[in-house]
Amino acid sequence: MHRPQAVPTIQISNDRVIVTEWRFAPGAETGWHRHAHDYVVVPMTDGELLLETADGERRAPLVPGQSYTRNVGVEHNVINPTEHEVVFIEIEMR
Repeated sequence: MHRPQAVPTIQISNDRVIVTEWRFAPGAETGWHRHAHDYVVVPMTDGELLLETADGERRAPLVPGQSYTRNVGVEHNVINPTEHEVVFIEIEMR
C-alpha cells in the first residue's frame, strides 16, 4: 500500500535543539525511522496517530497543547488514520 508522505518543516536547528513542524494529510506517514534524540511532541490539532512498531500497532490520541515525551531510540512508522489533517511540533534535544 502506498501512502502519502508526512511533511516535515524544520523551524529551528542549532547545537541544542531541532524543532520540526509535522503535517500529515489523511493517510500520510513518516516511514519507518529511529529517533536519535530524546524528544517532546506538542500536538497542534486533535486527532489520533497510528504507530507501527516492532511490537505491533497502537493508537495515540492527540489533544492540542497536551505535550508528551519519548526517549532516544524509539523506532516506528507514524500514520494519520483520520480523515483530516493532523499537525504537531516535535522538539528534539541534542
